[in-house]
Amino acid sequence: MVDTDGKPRRALRNWSFLAKLIGALALAGVAQELFVMQRGGSTIGGFALLLLVAAVLLRPLLWRNRASRAALAAAAFFALVLVADPGLLALSLYWTMLSLAALLCRAERFGDGWRWTHRMVVHGMFSPFAPLRDLAILNRTRGRRAGSLGRIVAALVIPVLGSLLFIALFAAANPLISDFLNRIDATFSEEAFARIIFAGLIFLAFWSLVRPPRGSFGVGNGTVPREGKELLPGVTTASVTLSLIAFNLVFTVQNGLDLAFLWSGAPLPGDLTLAGYAHRGAYPLIATALLAALFVLVTLRPDSATARSSGVKLLVTLWIAQNLLLVASTIYRTVDYIESYSLTVLRIAALIWMGLVALGLVLICFRLLRGKSGAWLINANMLAALAVLAACTCVDLGRVAAAWNVRHAGDVGGRGVELDICYLRDLGPSALLPLLELETRPGVPAALRARALGERVQIMSELADRQADWRGWTLRGADRLSEAQRLIAEHRLPASGGVYTNCVPVPAEVPAAAPPPTDLNTADQDDARAFVPEEEPMPTSLRGNGAAAPLTENEVR
Repeated sequence: MVDTDGKPRRALRNWSFLAKLIGALALAGVAQELFVMQRGGSTIGGFALLLLVAAVLLRPLLWRNRASRAALAAAAFFALVLVADPGLLALSLYWTMLSLAALLCRAERFGDGWRWTHRMVVHGMFSPFAPLRDLAILNRTRGRRAGSLGRIVAALVIPVLGSLLFIALFAAANPLISDFLNRIDATFSEEAFARIIFAGLIFLAFWSLVRPPRGSFGVGNGTVPREGKELLPGVTTASVTLSLIAFNLVFTVQNGLDLAFLWSGAPLPGDLTLAGYAHRGAYPLIATALLAALFVLVTLRPDSATARSSGVKLLVTLWIAQNLLLVASTIYRTVDYIESYSLTVLRIAALIWMGLVALGLVLICFRLLRGKSGAWLINANMLAALAVLAACTCVDLGRVAAAWNVRHAGDVGGRGVELDICYLRDLGPSALLPLLELETRPGVPAALRARALGERVQIMSELADRQADWRGWTLRGADRLSEAQRLIAEHRLPASGGVYTNCVPVPAEVPAAAPPPTDLNTADQDDARAFVPEEEPMPTSLRGNGAAAPLTENEVR
């Protein structure tokens, strides 16, 4: 198949390069037609699938490696999620898996996730310059035809780019030139400029898959320190043992207070409320657990002297158990705060993060007791995080928060604060079905029902308008709209009306301070102020009509 000069093989490589170039240009053209100045819907997922198929066809090596095939399967899964309901998280995971597949196909084994994280970073840094590298390679290619093409392209780069730059400068300085250019079919319009930039980004992205920078494959070797070596000077079995004893005592005090007041429900001292106690310590306690995990990782590496001590292992196990109780108390604090106020997407994310921290602590303890490697620990944590993030792409967290708030709001008989209609409005289509649930529930105040109707009508109108555009159509949007129409027909709800609230915050008018009484001197005034109790501000904010409403996600944390 290959002669002594290797010409058929070289010709095959040239045709492969040309096919990749044509494919990248075609995909860039399709992308700018689909997305520039257009709505993004299920077309994002469709294009993601097209990009994946084109990469496999133009670079068959992607399908020959088992690890690369697994990454491609994960990328295909996230592309299907983008078809159902496009989102930034699903898009980020899709591109991560696809880029990982482009690098894995040249690796003998996976190794550890930390090393591949380094490689992915280098891959992203070098990819924008890959076409310049390939242009230089093409120019050095032996053979008259290939060499001539490379020299022609290289010779045109500076004249073309320089001429465009000078034309742009002259157009800014000379109105005659700018008017002439504006008459050339809007070639230099903002939309055309956006199309060129976006097409260039898609070209570079696809080129990084079919022609990845070779520098990405040799990066990250030895990034995980060798086992059995201490990383800090002065770390001895005695110092670690004393540290663990002290840490266990400190954690015992904190966990004891949580058990006494948080878990048992005993009344708190003074005017401290349970909601205030729960909210104040949530995030600092998670930071404490992370610091504890870092201490164990640094000072108790497998096969080290400290890790071989049975006493140290016992103290570490006890300390990690205390950390798990601490994380459980933090989750309990957050849940109690949610019941007292409301649920938001950020609070759901915080609960998920706390669960991952607890799992990480368990894995650290398992690694120490079973002598697992650092690569095992990194891969296990990354796999757990990937599984959780993948699940989050399939679940509408906004709808979960909206439904919970509708069922637990104080003005509909729940334990929380009054329902924040403006937060539901911010959730957009995710709040459509919960708003319909609120309309159909008996015993809802008339004013709240009218606001729910107004927001539902507005959200449903925007969703119907988006679904009518084939570029903005999504599978989840179609399902929401269909279910909403069914509920409206079933309960004979009005298709219009209600009260639509402008949820843009407005500054409150601050009344002028009353003058101090004239019959008191300064000392008497201070004494009088000392007897005036300070009231804790209510968790409300002023909305567009000046009415008080519960704090939103960005205001109550």
